[in-house]
Amino acid sequence: MSDDRSKGIILIGAPGSGKGTQAKKLKDQLGYAHISTGDLLRAAVKEGTALGQKAKGFMDAGQLVPDDLVIDLLEEALQTPEAKAGFMLDGFPRTMPQADALDAVVTIDKVIDLQVPFELIEERVTGRRMSPSGHVYHIEYNPPKVDERCDVTGEALYQRSDDTPEKVRERLAKFDSETRPVIAHYQQKGVVVAVDGVGDPEEVFTRIMAVM
Repeated sequence: MSDDRSKGIILIGAPGSGKGTQAKKLKDQLGYAHISTGDLLRAAVKEGTALGQKAKGFMDAGQLVPDDLVIDLLEEALQTPEAKAGFMLDGFPRTMPQADALDAVVTIDKVIDLQVPFELIEERVTGRRMSPSGHVYHIEYNPPKVDERCDVTGEALYQRSDDTPEKVRERLAKFDSETRPVIAHYQQKGVVVAVDGVGDPEEVFTRIMAVM
């Protein structure tokens, strides 16, 4: 890319640290494009684009989509007028190869490191319940009015297969081994700010805005 490369921020943190919730709040407050690589992949596959068809081949085979393909999708997303005004990455990069590839195409102004103790994350994630239409509850912090039923649609709630204690611990161990080096990489660039992610989402959002 040329010198007019898009600039933006990365919201980074362990699975279940509240990145998605805070990303939506930041988008509303700052007007930044909220870019989730998972959403990009799903949309490309659904729309049947050339990149989406390539990604579908890997996904159907149960394989991870290669980093270079994800970066190509990301570059496409960064061409929108909204993203050119500023963008926010949620859940990417997760590994050093992804960070290196990202650094080659964009300038990152700030990395918000959302810090939540692993014990609390396990409690948050294992208590999470979903409705088929996408509404999210928590058996302790945000229970439905009727046990195991969605307040909005009345659908039966379910627990995601990767929200079990064993799966959560696997994901946290992966975060330790693969994503902490990414945080260290951006710390060397002087762009990381640590934010306490414990507490009410509004309180956490206030802390984020204070460092923005």
